[in-house]
Amino acid sequence: MLSRRLALLVSAMGSLWAGAVPAQAQQQPKRGLPPKVIARLRAKDAAPAGTPADTPLGPLDTAAKWAIAIDFTTGATLLEKAADDDMPPSSMTKLMTIYLVYERLKQGRMRLEDELNVTERAWRMSGSKMFVQVGAQVKVEDLIRGVIVQSGNDAAIVFAEAISGSEEQFAELMNAKAKELGLQHTNFRNATGWPDPEQRMSARDIATVARRIIQDFPEYYHYDSEKSYKYNGIDQGNRNPMVQKGTADGLKTGHTDAGGYGLAASAIRNGRRIVLVLNGMASMRERAEEGDRLMDWCFANFEDVTLFSAGEVVERTPVWLGTSRDVPLVAGRDLTVTLPRNWRNTAAVKLSYESPVKAPIMKGDILGKITMTGRGVPPLTADLLAGADVPRLGLPGRAMAMLSRLTGGGG
Repeated sequence: MLSRRLALLVSAMGSLWAGAVPAQAQQQPKRGLPPKVIARLRAKDAAPAGTPADTPLGPLDTAAKWAIAIDFTTGATLLEKAADDDMPPSSMTKLMTIYLVYERLKQGRMRLEDELNVTERAWRMSGSKMFVQVGAQVKVEDLIRGVIVQSGNDAAIVFAEAISGSEEQFAELMNAKAKELGLQHTNFRNATGWPDPEQRMSARDIATVARRIIQDFPEYYHYDSEKSYKYNGIDQGNRNPMVQKGTADGLKTGHTDAGGYGLAASAIRNGRRIVLVLNGMASMRERAEEGDRLMDWCFANFEDVTLFSAGEVVERTPVWLGTSRDVPLVAGRDLTVTLPRNWRNTAAVKLSYESPVKAPIMKGDILGKITMTGRGVPPLTADLLAGADVPRLGLPGRAMAMLSRLTGGGG
């Protein structure tokens, strides 16, 4: 018999549907208007330039040139557009810089109250600044806020020089950590994101670093949600527009002429967190609007579902020549997946296993598989394990079982 939960899941699911969702018809301008006016109206209503993002639910228009959204818990990709292409990461580079700072804090190799020296090179750095003074000693905690809230290039260089002696050597450390984290399309030349033709990251790599910051250093992530910070008499607001609006609790923005306007943001709603990375937009306003729109879309269209918990009995299967007549089949791990909110109408769950299973059976033996498929559903396959030991019957017991089967008594 199926477990009660699985029976409810299966009964709630309809047949798979593979039909395309019709695109919403665009309103056509009225005839009789001057051609230039018609062209402007059509341009206004047109989808953003370039190809749309891919999602489990079909194409989704976005003004971003590069984009990715992932579920924090499951790692499922909710949307992606050129997510593995090299791109200028601009100040989103500082996510790796701050990752290395947090790592040293957690290892006890640096303390929040430590004071770091400001060199002339750090003081002279252009672009966004914390406005540290040459020769000053600045606390690590202040520099963290300078990097995260104020996007200070000077603060990032102070960290780089304090940790590695020079920014060039720190970039080597960044690249080593990138390799360790499994980043596939990343090369660092500096700690700030200052334009360099050889400095690159992909949207997926940025999302990976963002996710690891939240996962590995939750005790420091609160700095990301600070809306402003005042240092050296200068009060600066957090440059992340979603943090300012309260629609995200971190992480970082960036801008260069080559990369356009970018954003790495994370938000949590009803206990579920999403990480979003966008880049290549035309303006600060477009960046803010796309960030909010796509984050809302992710939360509205997907949910995390725990199909089974580790050790939960999914099914029972008969045992042949065992001391027990059957053995429980259990999930080998928590089966939590990110699914479209209408998944009950589109998904199918299938169990496959031997029946009967010949004894002896050891707890933890793989006896079958559970699979889940459907439109918008990421392919899922997990092992079904024996939930208990079932020793083999002794010789008399096996003889009686064989006799019972021969005489039609089952067993």
